[in-house]
Amino acid sequence: MKGYTVQQLEIGQTASFTKTVSETDVYLFAGVTGDINPAHVNQEYAKDTMFKGRIAHGMLSAGFISAVLGMYMPGPGTIYIAQTLKFRAPVQFGDTITATAEVLEKNEEKNRVVLKTVCTNQNGKVVLEGEATVMPPA
Repeated sequence: MKGYTVQQLEIGQTASFTKTVSETDVYLFAGVTGDINPAHVNQEYAKDTMFKGRIAHGMLSAGFISAVLGMYMPGPGTIYIAQTLKFRAPVQFGDTITATAEVLEKNEEKNRVVLKTVCTNQNGKVVLEGEATVMPPA
């Protein structure tokens, strides 16, 4: 399994990954990262917040971007260099999130690609956006 090289990628090319966020996903993420913020894992606490219930970690959605870049485009062998993130809306348990990456720039000399990264929910609302810089496989 091998991903796209910088020469094979085209400006405007896109790839996506979609996942429905479950309670189990949130608890596993909390356990792996150690982020057990009650906004994510304690319904009694979270019901009194502005969100009126638990929300998924923002970085869980950011992880879906990693899935796009590492598995689909550029794909296996890709090395993450940088990522900016702007969290635009909360992700509720049961939301279906689609992470999409779009090639904005490529530098064949340095083997670098800049991609627009966006996560949207099942209603098309942007929950996260940013920009990634990666080194595609050689």
